[in-house]
Amino acid sequence: MSVAPPRYPGVGATKRDPADWPAGFRRLRMRVRLGSGGGDFGAAARAVLTWRLHRAAGVVVETDAARAAPGVRVTVGLGLGALRVYAPCEVVWAVEGERSAGWAYGTLPGHPVRGEEAFLVSQDADGAVWLEVLAFSRPATWWTVAAGPLLPVFQRWYARWCGRCLRRLVEAEASKEGTENGTARRGRRRHGSRGR
Repeated sequence: MSVAPPRYPGVGATKRDPADWPAGFRRLRMRVRLGSGGGDFGAAARAVLTWRLHRAAGVVVETDAARAAPGVRVTVGLGLGALRVYAPCEVVWAVEGERSAGWAYGTLPGHPVRGEEAFLVSQDADGAVWLEVLAFSRPATWWTVAAGPLLPVFQRWYARWCGRCLRRLVEAEASKEGTENGTARRGRRRHGSRGR
């Protein structure tokens, strides 16, 4: 049985200016600084494109794809135990460039909200590396309607949580690389001293 494609106005709109997003949806735009330099950008980009960010944030990610790419179907699970909510999505755009990398998924039938969410890593001209979470959505089930103003509060918290988790992943990779580079330098110094 095939699942219908995303059905909401403005599919792919998170790739454009928020002024072009569809009307009637709640909007979210959250930006979190992750670090600076090409190493931090590369670590963050890899984590976002390969679902590591989401898994580190405690999200269950069910997909056959190793990386995000347009058309990839993914089901995300939020919550714990019997309270876990599974939400089917489809990646609607992805980008992997020198200074930006990320993707967005659109909701599929069965998702508790209707709309789109994007996770975009970027590097400014001064080297600063950022995660930007962009979304437009509206409730699609009785219980997300009943949640009222709590739903956008949760969405903002989740965006900040993703930023903190990604910053930790970037810092851990930088620390690992620093340790490996230090070990390699010490090894070269030891080897050089033995050769004298």
